[in-house]
Amino acid sequence: MVKSEGKSLIPAMVNTRILITQPKPSSEKSPYYDLAKKHNAELVFHPFIKLEGLSAKEFRKQKIDISKFSAVIFTSRNAIDHFFRMCEEMKISVSQDTKYFCVAEAIALYLQKFILYRKRKVFFGADGTNKSIFDVINKHKENENFLYVCSENQQDSDIVNWLKANNCSFELGFMYRTVSNDIKSVMDNQHYDIICFFTPSGIRCLLDSYPDFGKTDTLFGTFGSGTFRACGQEGLKASIVAPAENTPNMAVALDQYLTAQEEKAVKKAKK
Repeated sequence: MVKSEGKSLIPAMVNTRILITQPKPSSEKSPYYDLAKKHNAELVFHPFIKLEGLSAKEFRKQKIDISKFSAVIFTSRNAIDHFFRMCEEMKISVSQDTKYFCVAEAIALYLQKFILYRKRKVFFGADGTNKSIFDVINKHKENENFLYVCSENQQDSDIVNWLKANNCSFELGFMYRTVSNDIKSVMDNQHYDIICFFTPSGIRCLLDSYPDFGKTDTLFGTFGSGTFRACGQEGLKASIVAPAENTPNMAVALDQYLTAQEEKAVKKAKK
């Protein structure tokens, strides 16, 4: 059982323990490491979900002709990886005129791994939010047929609903699926002040393994509107939310939250 005794350590500003439910960053320049140093925080990285690519045989059952789409929507690097993997497995040559719409600039830049990057065919939202990419897509929707590459069991409903409401020509292309990862190694007999989630499936993985976890004093951070919504639906309160105004990613959101808590603790100590 997960330990959750005692109050959160954040006000005391000592060794805040944060669980990031994603793989450990490969680069030492990751903003997470700067965050840990700045706030004297201990970060633990462990993905709560893992992805399985659908086979070409499974994808063909969807009866989707990739070549007929003039534009592709990506919300993650994983989606990009599986899109080009599927094209390679099915021996599909992607047109050089294909346009790519990405939620964030970091995702758009990842396309350089697969294509000759040209700004005239790669678009991204200004601040990493769904609204910002909607503004971009809105300028092109009349002339494009979109393929939204996503997980078989997890797609952003906000994006789907917007595409429908705005009469966009689109289809969902399921090219991978999410499955729960083993989390006992990081959860059993451990206490975290904050756990950050990036997908609804990550939240479900936690509660499937630890149904009573919502009764602990751990704070929760969420990235993405779907994850935020799933957190509330499971009876959990998200105290740290991204992307939002001035918080384009989780590292920035954590930094702002911890800074605010530390300032409160200092003021309280002076009284």
